[in-house]
Amino acid sequence: MAKLYYENDANPSLVRSRKVAVIGYGSQGHAHALNLHDSGIDVRVGLRPESSSRAKAEAAGLRVAGVAEAAAEADLIMILLPDTEQAAVYQAEIAPHLAKGDAVFFAHGFNIRFGLITPPPGVDVAMVAPKGPGHLVRRTYTEGGGVPSLIAVSADASGQAMALALSYADALGATRAGVLETTFAEETETDLFGEQVVLCGGLTALVMAGFETLVEAGYQPESAYFECLHELKLIVDLMYEQGIAGMRFSVSDTAEYGDLTRGPRIIDDRVRAEMRRILEEIKDGSFATEWVAEDRAGRPRFNELRAAGRSHPIESVGAELRSMMPFVTAGRQRLEDISGG
Repeated sequence: MAKLYYENDANPSLVRSRKVAVIGYGSQGHAHALNLHDSGIDVRVGLRPESSSRAKAEAAGLRVAGVAEAAAEADLIMILLPDTEQAAVYQAEIAPHLAKGDAVFFAHGFNIRFGLITPPPGVDVAMVAPKGPGHLVRRTYTEGGGVPSLIAVSADASGQAMALALSYADALGATRAGVLETTFAEETETDLFGEQVVLCGGLTALVMAGFETLVEAGYQPESAYFECLHELKLIVDLMYEQGIAGMRFSVSDTAEYGDLTRGPRIIDDRVRAEMRRILEEIKDGSFATEWVAEDRAGRPRFNELRAAGRSHPIESVGAELRSMMPFVTAGRQRLEDISGG
């Protein structure tokens, strides 16, 4: 059984005794830095001199320094840069300042799992990964709650790496909701698999294929959009709140029968076999190798696929329909205001 930790399991004094550097001020970075600051932690934000986030962090009352300066000052460094940027920044501006007894933290295991970053002996290496976007991590903290998080240890030089990670998670507010112990490998592999097969890759491909099927059959694009994309949130919200069985209880019997009998025809044995192949590509490192090479080459295929997705008819139809629904655009604006972007 998975092990869960809560507030009574954490020792807040451990992270309070540290000088923390949060490297990056994006979605997760702003939430970590602000929550730590409000929890009484000595925190500074490490950013490049030209970073557009510098003014936002300073306006929020945080101390901002260069990445190397922040790393030199701190004895706990949380790296919250994009996966493909972490290794270069680590080698150039963080590694030279690490000393025995320091701790390097991550919110995603990618660079440790695939050997892109290898901290030196004598340094604790741990992960604290909130299972929610940064704006939610920040908002729930200010409301007195928290977002569930994962913690893991890759190197326990001090003998207290897990306790320190739990203390850090507590300062984020995560122990109010529950903290799950995992490993760097499990977090990385399941996270990538979920993104590729269900949450992003599988979902967007399913939505677009459904939209295309209806439009090709002569139905109005607007009707296809509502059925295949807009109403998806209603179903996902039901599953989020009540599980799959709860969602099925809440929809009509007609919808449930169609779910039970036609769903397996869409997600069939061929699809499951492809899921297993994708998981193997993640586990054997071939996806990581492909993605890092793509990034270093300037992302030609990534940019081509991104442009094709943005030009898909579902986007123009959706943009027009969303403009008629102020409650949708108002929600998006609130998220942008909260996350500072």
